[in-house]
Amino acid sequence: MFRAPRGTDDILPQDQPYWRLIEQTAEAVCRRFGNQRIRTPLFEDSALFIRGVGTGTDIVEKEMYTFDDRGGDSLTLLPEGTASVCRAYLEHGMANLPQPVRLFYFTPIFRYERPQAGRYRQHHQFGVEALGDADPSTDAEVIELGWRFLADLGLRDLTLYVNSIGDHRCRPAFVEALKAYYLPRQEALCQDCRGRLHRAPLRLLDCKVPSCQALAQQAPHTLDHLCDDCTQHWQRLEGYLKRLEIPHTVDHRLVRGLDYYTRTVFEVKPQAEGSQVTILAGGRYDGLMEELGGKPTPGVGFGSGIERMVLNLKLQETQPPDPLPRPVVVVALGEQARVEGISLASRLRQNGLAAVVAPGSRSLKAQLRYASALNARYALILGDRELEKGVVVVRDMDKAEQREVEAAGVEEMVGGGG
Repeated sequence: MFRAPRGTDDILPQDQPYWRLIEQTAEAVCRRFGNQRIRTPLFEDSALFIRGVGTGTDIVEKEMYTFDDRGGDSLTLLPEGTASVCRAYLEHGMANLPQPVRLFYFTPIFRYERPQAGRYRQHHQFGVEALGDADPSTDAEVIELGWRFLADLGLRDLTLYVNSIGDHRCRPAFVEALKAYYLPRQEALCQDCRGRLHRAPLRLLDCKVPSCQALAQQAPHTLDHLCDDCTQHWQRLEGYLKRLEIPHTVDHRLVRGLDYYTRTVFEVKPQAEGSQVTILAGGRYDGLMEELGGKPTPGVGFGSGIERMVLNLKLQETQPPDPLPRPVVVVALGEQARVEGISLASRLRQNGLAAVVAPGSRSLKAQLRYASALNARYALILGDRELEKGVVVVRDMDKAEQREVEAAGVEEMVGGGG
């Protein structure tokens, strides 16, 4: 028997209310902040991610789904959303629009990694990008958007972590200080971090291995090595967050896992035991457009994994509203009644009601059980007797009461609730 590929999952009907809640909440918040939706392809030129995400990252080295198409071009399924949005910004001349250009998107993301709860090889992401403004007020706006989104979603007990990792001017000095700290201690590092020490030193602070985390606690702090411009950017950002009354914690180990980040980085984690960590994360990426061949264009954004949000909503026992209407079920007894029942169901649907016909040649009792299983508001019963009289028996499934109604008045009666 075929099964879904490892690291993928089917989103079944019973989970759809959670997905609708997340997507509708996200879109409503984005509209309030002036963000517009963008859709990009599910695969891109592989070089887009190699140049944008960085050759030293785990994504490029280990996790990308890359293949040659029939024309010999190297393509990659989206491992993240930001690089594609930046490519679209450059390709379609969005620099000519009022800046910053505020965008949001929903997209599948593909990464070959060890599957675990809330982390899949194909997962889905809600993302936000603000392109074309370097001011820290835009950082604060994007962070506020993410924070308000999570609050509107109903997620509780969250912590926002923020840090600054500097830029191309001050980061080299920090990297050297980091190497100086780690080189005498490299024997205590995990195998991956020994490679990162020379290839991607900032990632040493992000390792999840306990022994490496202990070393990272005593490592140099990025905030102590910022240049004047980055220091001013950081101080203004903190001031904006305080004025917006958004609680946050400075995390000196927070660096994020992609090479394109500069200055501001942030992430949100639930505090509850057993919750899925890091449900929203992002930062500023002022050098990414240049890496992709464009003019210097600042940007800041975040991504949020939808599967992780669903898991956390379930952990805190959030019951999302189900917008699906309760159906009307047509119960037909006999072939001629079935013909008329199919026609009646069609008329109800054309009038905006949800209507289904109970299956086959089952007994009246079995068809009513079917209506009950569908949580029907009404069952409309048709048989030879009803056809002769020109009526329909309308059964109120909540009250277990029924009455005859003229066939011509059924739509009005069930559509008005009584």
